[in-house]
Amino acid sequence: MTSSPRYLDYCATTPCDPDVVQSMLPYFTEHFGNAASRDHNFGWLALDAVEIAREQIAHLIQAASKEIVFTSGATESINLALKGLVDASESSTNHIITSKVEHQAVLDTCAYLEKKGYSITYLDVDEYGLISLEALEDAIQEKTLCIALMYGNNETGVLNPVREIGHIARKYGVCFFCDATQAVGKVDVNVNEAEIDLMSFSAHKMYGPKGVGALFVRRNLPMSKISRQQHGGDHERGSRSGTLNVPGIVGFGKAAEICSKKMRAESAFLQHLRDTLETMLLSKIPSACINGGKNRLPHITNVLFPSVDAELLLLATSKHLALSRGSACSGITQKPSHVLQGMGLTDELARNAIRISLGRFTKEEDIMYAVEILSNAVSAMEIKNKDIRSVLIGNTID
Repeated sequence: MTSSPRYLDYCATTPCDPDVVQSMLPYFTEHFGNAASRDHNFGWLALDAVEIAREQIAHLIQAASKEIVFTSGATESINLALKGLVDASESSTNHIITSKVEHQAVLDTCAYLEKKGYSITYLDVDEYGLISLEALEDAIQEKTLCIALMYGNNETGVLNPVREIGHIARKYGVCFFCDATQAVGKVDVNVNEAEIDLMSFSAHKMYGPKGVGALFVRRNLPMSKISRQQHGGDHERGSRSGTLNVPGIVGFGKAAEICSKKMRAESAFLQHLRDTLETMLLSKIPSACINGGKNRLPHITNVLFPSVDAELLLLATSKHLALSRGSACSGITQKPSHVLQGMGLTDELARNAIRISLGRFTKEEDIMYAVEILSNAVSAMEIKNKDIRSVLIGNTID
């Protein structure tokens, strides 16, 4: 068995699908026009390519193409959605409901809005990472503007009951913003069935290029009206100024088209790989446990090794496996996972969990290899920790 590194951090980013790369290449050289150049063929060709991609992406989430606004990625989409919604709203609606386990981009944006005087309710989650729908409904006030809850968690894969959330939002005339970055392209996302009004997602999480994302904005719905957050032109029908990243958008569209065709089969295969991985890990490492309930995204597992520091474990296995402790967007400083803390884990236990995320190019042999490397490393570290504790206890007794 080869010892070459295996990439199992697909939640951080995905490799571009080769067909995506091929679709982008002409738009760097032959068809390099600016999509906003309306006076010649170079601009028309670029604009046509952008609109085809817009249709491909809209089809993936069952939206209309005019409801897709291109951005630089999910983080910008989140900022545009929440800040833009707030700026466009009446002063009497100054309350947002979110949860304690959202992506840092949502939490940081909400913290910014709090400093501006907006009221934010942070819902608790249970031990499985789920909010209470009753608590959500109880939190809604007359001044509530928006419910901001993710589709699937980026650290545990836990899926929110989005249809029920959307129904509650619609019942009370509140906007439902959903960060679906880890879900789009992995599971069926239908913005109409889930009654989602605003939704962020990104190309590089679904085998497209980095630096391009989208915000779904439901049309003809007053509660989802947003104000632009950067100025300098009327690009994207006035929602987002700036020259469009045509090659990136073309790649995003191609990635969406591929996901539309492959997603269901891929999802079933990834769930099979994930379940196999979890079963084998729990068999070989009896102390391990899986964070999150059964209803999770098919490609994510979050594994807790109670007596093993995750940072040391990742260092010990880094020559063989690419894994992570959680979000790649939490900055350089390593802190206990706020997601796992929100689920009731202590700081120490939250530091002892790793995220393993699978993808299109993961093979069965990668899973077997990962189990072997992890089980050997954890066993060695548990023995070492046991010996250290024995010495410490002995010294205490002496």
